[in-house]
Amino acid sequence: MATRTDRRSSAPHEADSHDMIRVHGARVNNLKDVTIEIPKRRLTVFTGVSGSGKSSLVFGTIAAESQRLINETYSAFLQGFMPTLARPEVDVLDGLTTVITVDQQRMGSDPRSTVGTATDANAMLRILFSRLGKPHIGPPSAYSFNTASVRASGGITVDRGADRTKTVKATFNRVGGMCTRCEGRGAVSDIDLTQLYDDSKSIAEGAFTIPGWKSDNVWTVGLYAQSGFLDPNKPIRRFTKKEMQDFLYREPVKVKVNGVNLTYEGLIPKIQKSFLSKDKEAMQPHIRAFVERAVTFTTCPECDGTRLSEGARSSKIKRVSIADACAMEIRDLATWVRGLKEPSVAPLLTALQGTLDSFVELGLGYLSLDRAAGTLSGGEAQRVKMIRHLGSSLTDVTYVFDEPTIGLHPHDIQRMNELLLRLRNKGNTVLVVEHKPEVIAIADHVVDLGPGAGTGGGAVCFEGTVAGLRKSDTVTGRHLDDRAAVKDTVREPTGTLEIRGASAHNLRDVDVDVPLGVLVAVTGVAGSGKSSLVHGSIPADAGVVSIDQTPIRGSRRSNPATYTGLLDPIRKAYAKANGVKPALFSANSEGACPTCNGAGVVYTDLGMMAGVATPCEDCEGKRFQASVLDYHLGGRDISEVLAMSVTEAEEFFGSGDAHTPAAHKILGRLSDVGLGYLTLGQPLTTLSGGERQRLKLAAHMAEKGGDQPVYVLDEPTAGLHLADVEQLLGLLDRLVDSGKSVIVVEHHQAVMAHADWIIDLGPGAGHDGGEIVFEGTPADLVAARATLTGEHLAAYVGA
Repeated sequence: MATRTDRRSSAPHEADSHDMIRVHGARVNNLKDVTIEIPKRRLTVFTGVSGSGKSSLVFGTIAAESQRLINETYSAFLQGFMPTLARPEVDVLDGLTTVITVDQQRMGSDPRSTVGTATDANAMLRILFSRLGKPHIGPPSAYSFNTASVRASGGITVDRGADRTKTVKATFNRVGGMCTRCEGRGAVSDIDLTQLYDDSKSIAEGAFTIPGWKSDNVWTVGLYAQSGFLDPNKPIRRFTKKEMQDFLYREPVKVKVNGVNLTYEGLIPKIQKSFLSKDKEAMQPHIRAFVERAVTFTTCPECDGTRLSEGARSSKIKRVSIADACAMEIRDLATWVRGLKEPSVAPLLTALQGTLDSFVELGLGYLSLDRAAGTLSGGEAQRVKMIRHLGSSLTDVTYVFDEPTIGLHPHDIQRMNELLLRLRNKGNTVLVVEHKPEVIAIADHVVDLGPGAGTGGGAVCFEGTVAGLRKSDTVTGRHLDDRAAVKDTVREPTGTLEIRGASAHNLRDVDVDVPLGVLVAVTGVAGSGKSSLVHGSIPADAGVVSIDQTPIRGSRRSNPATYTGLLDPIRKAYAKANGVKPALFSANSEGACPTCNGAGVVYTDLGMMAGVATPCEDCEGKRFQASVLDYHLGGRDISEVLAMSVTEAEEFFGSGDAHTPAAHKILGRLSDVGLGYLTLGQPLTTLSGGERQRLKLAAHMAEKGGDQPVYVLDEPTAGLHLADVEQLLGLLDRLVDSGKSVIVVEHHQAVMAHADWIIDLGPGAGHDGGEIVFEGTPADLVAARATLTGEHLAAYVGA
């Protein structure tokens, strides 16, 4: 019998030496020549204050270069259809593997995008119903609310060869499942015409009440007045039936106004295109207020909100239609699918069951497949994106997570930790940007960036183990074991906000009195009904200023100064001091450099290669015409002001020749929310998630509520470092002490402990939640320990 020879050498194989991701000289955004080595097949957590450079290193450098290198493996033809990615500013990147990014970006707000369509669960369900549904109505497309039914017939010309053609009759038929009334949206919009115009006036007399529609605007009012379809001098209420049809619903048609060819269309479609197709969050406050006042959305009466046609709803499996299946909580749907025993579709049932089980495993079993993707929180969206990776057989992949515990109750964080460890144990490299001590504690390796934020950060302050971080003198190390204490005394309410019979989503006819004039924390596991209670049930006339998690939309021209309205008083101050027009001091208007159009850089498109952005040679990146920079205020030109940090600008506009109270007030709010390090002209696209949320909070602090404004904040600690949470608590205290009421939907135990009153929902998620399980002070919650929140808060404060 032949003996087997062991040819393995005791010396390590050269292939095994590539066990590090090496980064040398990274300079993306605020990184200062960062050089580190990250171990592969380990869990590495990146920590540091918000804005310290964590995302720039992990996402902007490592993940971006991996994606760019993967794209380069495709042909030039295919690369022409892919997004072009520039090489990150880094000297050496070695040892990279394929990166799978799971970030906090919200799923698109397209009304046709749902949890089911985002995860392929809907596609599998459609195939299942097309095979087993009774009566049989057609292929999978017949069950899709994104597919309309189409029928066509006519003659087509077929080439048979040189000079030989033949016309044949052809028919085409596609069965779709889209509801024709709402076009698959599940809701129909109703526009209140009284908010668009005053029908007692004529167009010439200024009948329109739409923001921005002024009588001298040829694109709006002028177009209707001079279209030839209407009498501009006749009151709208006296229009004939045809004039009213042309006024409100006319299909687009070319007309000539003052010698210019323009497109005329009815007022209703014009409003729908101009306002309803845009993200409300991106609108100016007065435009957003107009849309909320003029447009109401109601459930489609034909499909009852299911988005599906009658035919799609009539086909059933075991008395369950696809609309019923999508409306079930996913954990209930998983049980239903498990009960289907049909050998002919066994592979499909196995795949669908695996996807649904992944939802439950990630703590998302309370969702339904018909839930609109745009309504998911950042944390929910991130976990939905994780689903397709859980059952993956790939190994030696680098998974990059951006604060995966956002939106998670302390009870759920342990489950998330187990998932991260499972991905690592399969032989993958796991990189996590995180602030929560519970996640930092399970790291094999920790990289702490700082020491500060913005220009004060961008350096590696610590690399090593969690134990080493705890002993280090970094900001993270010093605050890692911070614990807020429960208040000895709490504020007395000045009134109550009554919520009666709340039944939005999973709420079970909830009655609750929310105390006013104090800091109220609304707690509970993810999916227990917190947002439904706070955002969906508070009366509209309660004077509420709501600050939820919807992201800021902004181009690279948008910056903190434009978003907060700070630039308006600054422009006026410059104009007054120099006797010129305010528009000169806008890089988006008359003062813009003509070469780069106020962008500061010139973009060169290189086709399939990454485009190149080079500083404008004429304005040297300052964005303004040279003549504009000759005007000064307090010895500084407008470009120098935009290059200031918030802290510098607050001092500059606070006194002396540049004293501008309106600007100083806005800058004070930016400092209050911990953004003193941001420069006024920094593009919004470079801000981290935490920075954007605090910027939004600062902007909303200027809004007026009722006599006693009620601020509703949705997880304001998202993206905040341990050291910044204390500053946030101070801000919340100042808001309450100034006579405002603050209601916070929050999972962070420090905020719970600091609250005056806690409303805890549960006991579980989805149909297991929706009830008030505790009302009282944090001290009472800790003493009772009767809920999951109480148990975790007691453990946090060491009670």
